[in-house]
Amino acid sequence: MRPLFIMAALPLFASGCASTLPPDVIASDDLAASQAEVRPLRYTSPVSGYTHRVPVDPKPWRNQNDAQTPEGGAS
Repeated sequence: MRPLFIMAALPLFASGCASTLPPDVIASDDLAASQAEVRPLRYTSPVSGYTHRVPVDPKPWRNQNDAQTPEGGAS
């Protein structure tokens, strides 16, 4: 329990020794005056790539198994 406490407290202690504070992150008040270019969003339907599929009967498994068997037989 004690090594776990030391490992958790070590980063907190080391951060107190930082020479400078991290910069403040503040959102700009005037976003219309910014020079950033933003592409307009284009609507895409969530079902645009949908293809209709119907259930089919299973194929014979023995033929599929034989088609995937390596040539040369068992060694």
